[in-house]
Amino acid sequence: MSRFAAAFGKAHPALVCFVTAGDGDTAAILDALVDGGADVIELGMPFTDPMADGPSIQLANLRALDPARSGGAITTAEIFEIAAAFRARHPEIPLVLMGYANPMIRRGADWFANACARAGVDGVICVDTPPEEDAELGPALRGAGVATIRLATPTTDAARLPQVLETATGFLYYVSVAGITGLQQAATASIQEAVARLKAGTDLPIAVGFGVRTPEQAGAIARFADGVVVGSALVELVGQHDADAPAKVRELTAALADAVHAARKEIA
Repeated sequence: MSRFAAAFGKAHPALVCFVTAGDGDTAAILDALVDGGADVIELGMPFTDPMADGPSIQLANLRALDPARSGGAITTAEIFEIAAAFRARHPEIPLVLMGYANPMIRRGADWFANACARAGVDGVICVDTPPEEDAELGPALRGAGVATIRLATPTTDAARLPQVLETATGFLYYVSVAGITGLQQAATASIQEAVARLKAGTDLPIAVGFGVRTPEQAGAIARFADGVVVGSALVELVGQHDADAPAKVRELTAALADAVHAARKEIA
């Protein structure tokens, strides 16, 4: 059984947590997510032009890429070192790299895919590579046993959805708002309707993200989704609390996990 199948096959919905590599003590922050109850972790690859991200994650990218950062601006090689060390400490938790095409393909798709496999990365979300351009990276990833996680949005209509699903593996990430991360949240009713529409077209688990910040919001979405993604709220804690960030991240993750994991019981 794949790590994704195990994570989404539990008796409760999955909590998916995002943080940015190189922003703060990444290893300690990742451990805090696991300790708090995260079921899947997305590790952001910093990029100079994160067009899908709101202010919180933009600032995290800048902090990670700051030459004045301890150790200098984080590199792709260091991100894979972080991933490999995480895999050694946490052999059962799925790890996803999320980012943009430029850092992923600059050394070639095969290089990146093989580096993912060696580091124990389970899947990749390439935000700015649509399924129509799957050939750029997708075959190399899948050939190396790494999932290509696709994004569906409120504007993904019935005509385009089959193309999105054709090369999707691992899980499907439903971006619940049209826009950037962290700034707004769609109405729960519209998210529920969208999840039902997506489930009619795929057996992949559906994880909902963008704009989910509180345990209350996460719990409401978890009543009908297979997973809930929280990113900006956690990233903000890292930016605000420096050395105390892991403890703050663990605290919020635990509250989110309690809400998400209990949600299915509410409708049982």
